[in-house]
Amino acid sequence: MNPTTALSRSPSRDRQASLISSAAALFAAKGFKGTTTKEIARAAGVSEALVFKYFPTKRALYTAILAEKAPLSELLSAVEQVARKRDDYRVFTLIAGYRIRPGADPTMLRLLLFSALEGHELADMFFGKQHRVFYDYLAGYIQTRIEEGAFREIDPLLAARAFIGMVVHHRLLHEIFEVPLHCSHKEIVATYVELFLHGLTRPPTSKPRGPSRGR
Repeated sequence: MNPTTALSRSPSRDRQASLISSAAALFAAKGFKGTTTKEIARAAGVSEALVFKYFPTKRALYTAILAEKAPLSELLSAVEQVARKRDDYRVFTLIAGYRIRPGADPTMLRLLLFSALEGHELADMFFGKQHRVFYDYLAGYIQTRIEEGAFREIDPLLAARAFIGMVVHHRLLHEIFEVPLHCSHKEIVATYVELFLHGLTRPPTSKPRGPSRGR
């Protein structure tokens, strides 16, 4: 860690970070209904009163967890840069590679699964503030490329969901069900992107053949 960064971080910020990390880990392991604020405080090494001081409402804590565990703004900015260059392969590689990479934290995926099964508000918060924005952006890019003649006519939103679906299914297999990988993360991403773009890209038009002439 940079010494300047270490010195600039206040004890208050460290305690908040510890609470967010502890809460996320407990929610991911036990679900939201099975986790109490006492357990979060104990895991973070602070009093329960301090939990409420930093996060007066549960929604404030969930918002902090999303900001910590699902920071998609940098990814979206990088994707927008290559999208302006119409680098299709790079656009989809950035998206898939962000989630399929060595050392990816499975906590957020577990949180989302628990929140969906328990009908928890975190799922709606995540989808509305994170995934929906990204789905809509990717669908818009695909629509633009259709209009430019690069992609074949297809429902852009379904196409965006299909691509993200491949990535999410991969993560379910390997992060939740712990199916071992049989090739590198880089090879996996490249294969998914090539398969998807092969089905999406409009084939080059060929000149129609004239009627054959008999000899």
